[in-house]
Amino acid sequence: MPVDHYENFPVASLLLPAHLREPVEAIYAFARSADDVADEGDAKPIERLARLNDYRNALNAVERGQAVSDPSLAAMFARLGDAIRRHQLPVQLLRDLLDAFSQDVGKTRYADFDELLDYCRRSANPVGRLMLHLYGAATPDNLNCSDRICSSLQLINFWQDVAIDWRKQRIYLPQDSLQRFGVTEADIDAQCCDARWQALLKFEVERARAMMLAGAPLAHRLPGRIGLELRLVVAGGLRILSRIEAAGYDVFRHRPKLGRADWLVVAWNALCLKKNDQ
Repeated sequence: MPVDHYENFPVASLLLPAHLREPVEAIYAFARSADDVADEGDAKPIERLARLNDYRNALNAVERGQAVSDPSLAAMFARLGDAIRRHQLPVQLLRDLLDAFSQDVGKTRYADFDELLDYCRRSANPVGRLMLHLYGAATPDNLNCSDRICSSLQLINFWQDVAIDWRKQRIYLPQDSLQRFGVTEADIDAQCCDARWQALLKFEVERARAMMLAGAPLAHRLPGRIGLELRLVVAGGLRILSRIEAAGYDVFRHRPKLGRADWLVVAWNALCLKKNDQ
């Protein structure tokens, strides 16, 4: 289970109540499609930004109750608009996702952890918040825990994908962390997994784990299948972090992902996740 490309979004999961599968799929289709605009293919940056602006215009039309004029987007946004209206979803959360995707087109470095978390606030946290709104559980405490889980998942994605992001000329490791541990961009290019790199990634792995555990109590507040779904997500993220550690932090040659044996461990850990794990 690589933690990437919205694969932790519980799309059509058997654990989802049947009446929520359609809105979840509609939100997922929107997020996946917009993310692909930002990241996939060989379009020029200005073309990617223009296309994402088409998504914004379509979202604005849906919010106003108008038809989407772009025929290539009409069906997807009609489905999304139905989910927004039926479940009173905050449209700003969808705009936040578009803002994050647009940022990815041009921004390739982050000065510090706070700047990175601001990106996570728009790129990852809206997904969890939308799910809580669908479940009618969007209380302040739940939203706060959800943000921690989603930001942690985004960070885990960054740490497991350092090499992939480097090929896209992106570095999500905070610049001040690189400086603190004496790691340079040349070291990343050379895939240098020495003591400096190990200390750097150990520090970032521990930050992501602490954030995940701080949000984990949410998985016990939510009832039934959604709580189990969330416990699996939390346990899966924590397992990826353990995989990074087991590889000696060498994510260049051993991109961590979960196999069948790992899923057995994840399932067991999800069942045994303590309510006070924080």
